[in-house]
Amino acid sequence: MASAVADKEPKIGSNDDLNSISVEPNGEITHEPENGRVEQPKRNVKFTVTPVSDSEHEATAKNDNRPEQPVSFDVLDGDNNDTYNLQNSITALLSSKFRDIQKKLKQYGLESPRFRKRLVSKWESLNYDICENVLYLKERDKHKSKKWVTLRWIHRWVIMFMIGIGTALLAAAIHAIVENLAHLKFELVKDYLDHCAKEGCLYQPVLIWMAINVVVTMAGAALVTFLQPKAAGSGIPFIKSYLNGVKIPGLLTFRAFIAKTVGVVCSILGGLACGKEGPMAHSGSIIAAGLGRGRINFCAGKSCSLYDSFRNDHEIRDFVAGGAASGVSSAFGAPIGGTLFSLEEAASFWNQDLTWRVFFASMIACFGTNFLISSINGHPTKLSAPGLVRFNVFKYDLNFDLIEIPVFIFMAVVGGLLGALFVVLNYKLTVFRQKYLNKNWIKVVEAGVVSVVSAAIAFGLLVGINDCTTEHPSDHHAVTSKLYCKGEGEHNSLSTLFLTTPEGCLKALLHDPYGFHGPVSLVAFVCIFFFMGVWTYGLSVSSGVFIPALAIGAAWGRLVGIGVINMLPDSTHLQIDVGKYALIGAACQLGGILRTTISLTVILVECTGDISFGLPIMIVLMISKWVGDFITTGLYDMNVEVLGMPMLPFDCPPLTEDLRASDIMSQPLYTFKPKETVRNIYSMLQQETFCGFPVIEEDTSTTPRQIKLKGLILRHQLLLLLHKKIFCPPGQVQPRNVKLKDFRDFYPMYMKVEEIEISEEEMDYEMDLKPYYNPTPYTVESIFSLPRVFNLFRGLGLRHLIVVNDKNVPIGMVTRKDLAKFRVGSKRGIVKIEHLNIEDK
Repeated sequence: MASAVADKEPKIGSNDDLNSISVEPNGEITHEPENGRVEQPKRNVKFTVTPVSDSEHEATAKNDNRPEQPVSFDVLDGDNNDTYNLQNSITALLSSKFRDIQKKLKQYGLESPRFRKRLVSKWESLNYDICENVLYLKERDKHKSKKWVTLRWIHRWVIMFMIGIGTALLAAAIHAIVENLAHLKFELVKDYLDHCAKEGCLYQPVLIWMAINVVVTMAGAALVTFLQPKAAGSGIPFIKSYLNGVKIPGLLTFRAFIAKTVGVVCSILGGLACGKEGPMAHSGSIIAAGLGRGRINFCAGKSCSLYDSFRNDHEIRDFVAGGAASGVSSAFGAPIGGTLFSLEEAASFWNQDLTWRVFFASMIACFGTNFLISSINGHPTKLSAPGLVRFNVFKYDLNFDLIEIPVFIFMAVVGGLLGALFVVLNYKLTVFRQKYLNKNWIKVVEAGVVSVVSAAIAFGLLVGINDCTTEHPSDHHAVTSKLYCKGEGEHNSLSTLFLTTPEGCLKALLHDPYGFHGPVSLVAFVCIFFFMGVWTYGLSVSSGVFIPALAIGAAWGRLVGIGVINMLPDSTHLQIDVGKYALIGAACQLGGILRTTISLTVILVECTGDISFGLPIMIVLMISKWVGDFITTGLYDMNVEVLGMPMLPFDCPPLTEDLRASDIMSQPLYTFKPKETVRNIYSMLQQETFCGFPVIEEDTSTTPRQIKLKGLILRHQLLLLLHKKIFCPPGQVQPRNVKLKDFRDFYPMYMKVEEIEISEEEMDYEMDLKPYYNPTPYTVESIFSLPRVFNLFRGLGLRHLIVVNDKNVPIGMVTRKDLAKFRVGSKRGIVKIEHLNIEDK
């Protein structure tokens, strides 16, 4: 079939082009009688019952406008018959209602997973492969010198140094603003609480608390919703997808940076259950992308450009990996953990040179943050604040006995179960938001409602639970309120958890002395903060889930520690080490929600500064991950699945060796000739959504004429050529004023073909594609197995892989979505291969 089609000339935009080379499935043709009816014998009547689905029933009910007939019952004589018929009527009515409820639950269960069993077609891939066209070869010949290579190598390290410095400056600024403004806010609320507890005007502090929360939170939500929606959440799922090779417009822009940094300050000051550590990874990535491009795009099309030598997806991806690691390092003071986080959780392509550069940027970010925050605190030479969140050095060494390992394992199982519950509830809430809360003003209002509810619940717990203590908090700057405590030096222990930022709450749970927080207070805090964390994550605000997860785990871990101490009253040394149970609980909860092990272990060890406690932390993280994975995926993976991102795993899905490249490729295939009319190019870009088009040429020296593959040209290249009007009338010389620098100036390109104005006369002009297409694209034969195609595609970071037949004629194209639609899923310990659908939304 391929040879027969090869004789025909492909026509662009029609059904007679190269797409006819694709193998079409065989089908059976059924015939029916002409009259459409089959005569049946009159006496032997057969009835065929056709099953009707629930959806067809509902559609019929909606279209049926007939008046509803009243239900009538035949009344028989006798009291027994009346009772019997009444019972039957009630039973039938209850059965009908039960079936309706069961049908709705079943339908919800069938429809909800569609958000995770699909890929969205709008997501495109990044171009990691170098386009070795004529323009690239000319520029490479100009820079064939050791000096140029050395300067380029030094330039990369300088940019990584600047990424670390920029991330440190941002982290210190956010820390200073949040801590100072939050302290003023909670001091105001505390004064009103203490005063009104005596005067009987407690409605005043709660109204002030709610008003501050709702104003600040709605301001941050409006900034994120209307300025750049990609700044919502922690940003780590987006960064993870970007480093995996998915192109996300608007993710690394100046608008996203403003919305992210200002939004996270508003979220924390608004009293939401979130932290600023997750957004720091996104903010560091934006700084890295801006420094890598050497250009900052402001509003109204204005920009500031300094250099352009690294404006390609391959270089920017490496810088963004360093920016994400720097953000984590500056947040937790963990340079090694930040590097491992970028390697384990994010990047899909790695090498040794990149590891050193990323670690260098992380170290600079950690040291810079330490110096700046220490300077703000008044002692710059001590360098006592290496990160935004430090668990601080525990007063006593974190020692553990082997007899405590079973307790730690039990806590890991609990952490995995609670983490899985957190993910499941947040998934249900995310689906509900996408269905019903998808308008911008509703998103802003929802954020305000959550902030009001947070203040109301915190106030209710402070007033309702009179947990008084005379112990001094571990933080001497902590805000404490007496409220209803009458004794000398007494204060409400819950005030150290609610009249502070989430980071201060976490430190209080880790370091406050034994007996400071009672069991009732801890149980109430865990229940409330857990559901508030579920509700908060996914709002249209800039927020992170690291700190809420750690605080929840630290609270119930401290509760477990109190239980162990009460079970062993003679072990007085355990009262000193109650904080270690809070640390183990925090690790279990975080591992159960995020499901990362190596990087989290290193981050927690670096935050505590005690390497001897690394073994139990590693054990509980692994067990909590296994327990959580047995039920559902991690939180970030769930977000990626709901967004429909075409993520490529590290390995090819198992049991796919029998699939060939011809089974998974996209077809029909649309192609161009080396010289093509502007009309054909414009109409093809307008009608089709493909981002790569093979360039073919007929070999007139053979009989019959064969088609030869000449190269591959990308959509953004054609858009730039049309925008620059690089075409001419037939027979004339085409303009040659486009250089490789012009493509870098338009990077990243989000131009649409409808934005390009071309006259009717220019539609008949010709464009010579030879200087611009890649003459050496990667190709595979149709008999290649899926594992080999997957390894080649992912290992080289490809965007397009052309499939050819045995005569080197292109018959299809393998893209990221063709490989990502085969996903490995596991539930309740059973591994299965899922085939995802590709949808528009």
